Amino acid sequence: MKKNQIDIITMGCSKNLVDSEQLMRLFENHGYHCVHDAKRPQGEIAVINTCGFIEDAREESINTILEFVEAKNEGRLNKLYVMGCLSQRYQKELEAELPEVDKFYGKFNFKQLVNDLGPADTTDAGNESFTRRRTDANSLRKLTTPSHYAYIKIAEGCDRHCAYCAIPLITGRHVSRPIEDILDEVRELVGQGVSEFQVIEQELTYYGVDLYGHTRIAELVSQMADIKGVKWIRLHYAYPNQFPMELLDVMREKPNVCKYLDIALQHISDSVLKRMHRHVTKDDTLALLKAIRERVPGITLRTTLMVGFPGETDDDFQELMDFVRTQRFDRMGAFAYSEEEGTYAQLHYEDDVPEEVKQQRLDKLMALQQTISEELEAAKVGTTQLVVIDRKEGDYYVGRTESCSPEVDPEVLIPAEGRTLRTGHYYQVHITDSDEFDLYGEV
Repeated sequence: MKKNQIDIITMGCSKNLVDSEQLMRLFENHGYHCVHDAKRPQGEIAVINTCGFIEDAREESINTILEFVEAKNEGRLNKLYVMGCLSQRYQKELEAELPEVDKFYGKFNFKQLVNDLGPADTTDAGNESFTRRRTDANSLRKLTTPSHYAYIKIAEGCDRHCAYCAIPLITGRHVSRPIEDILDEVRELVGQGVSEFQVIEQELTYYGVDLYGHTRIAELVSQMADIKGVKWIRLHYAYPNQFPMELLDVMREKPNVCKYLDIALQHISDSVLKRMHRHVTKDDTLALLKAIRERVPGITLRTTLMVGFPGETDDDFQELMDFVRTQRFDRMGAFAYSEEEGTYAQLHYEDDVPEEVKQQRLDKLMALQQTISEELEAAKVGTTQLVVIDRKEGDYYVGRTESCSPEVDPEVLIPAEGRTLRTGHYYQVHITDSDEFDLYGEV
């Protein structure tokens, strides 16, 4: 094991990733060397940032903790710490079940870990490395993403209380960051070479209500777009109820705000939406989607849907299939309902859709979307797209258009033979071919 090295393992979403990046910067300011998402324990200390959103995520987090517990028991690791959503919600239970973990932290007190560990012991190596790591001590984060893009978390928590969702139980009320704090972070990151920003929070359309008395997401995004050096801004996790329509004007008018919106709709059947406590109807949803597409021509829409919610009938599911078939979302994810402890649905509804039926519905829905995605990607063949290069992989440079968010959306593959492209740079690419997931092109 490597002295003064801390392995940081991040589970779950990009919001957790931002927390890990903040923690890594604090550690390095205290003389430690951090490695993110190591495949196996390498350093003398490990920190696992857990996810507790749904059952599969909790299981993955637990299994990862157990792997590192085994490493500690075998002497391959000195100290093990756990933080994040899972330990925020189940800290007492985890402490009882996993005494090998040195300490558990939640989502909001994890910076205390830095004080608990104290500065790194640099007596063997001298002070040179410690001094070098403190040169950017004022930086908020140590980026784990490619150097040209970053996630910007503008708030934490959620006030929506959908019947199935445990997020408010984990994160608490919606808390916005002040606009100036966010803009300062964007300016700092631009100074480090970041040109693309993924704006994230549990529900970004609610941004600012707690601080300013009304939503200010449109103003925030507009001011971000005015910062010199910001090339792309992409918005994630909007909510359909009380959608701030002025945001669409910013998306249309600001050329560096991507015509891209990630808006989780969950379902379209009125009876299911009512039981979900979504506070929106089918007609509301259809009207909103129509307005979005009219006010931002050419916009890319990503959504998330759920099947198998308690009380969902065959007719409800067919309505959902028809909705997806007619709306032809550019991107769509879906998952089957699972009971989450303490939610309204778990306390008041019977989980009455059999697991095999949930899986069948999920498979049918995703098969439909796969066909739609393949057709939409094929329609781009022959066009020219602005593409940012993320990396070189095998025989290809891999990049994305403004319609593609990192990690979750299709990519553009450009043959590497005979050319040199620079990571983080933008190129006009002629699209020559497609498949259900990716595009192929030539600069």
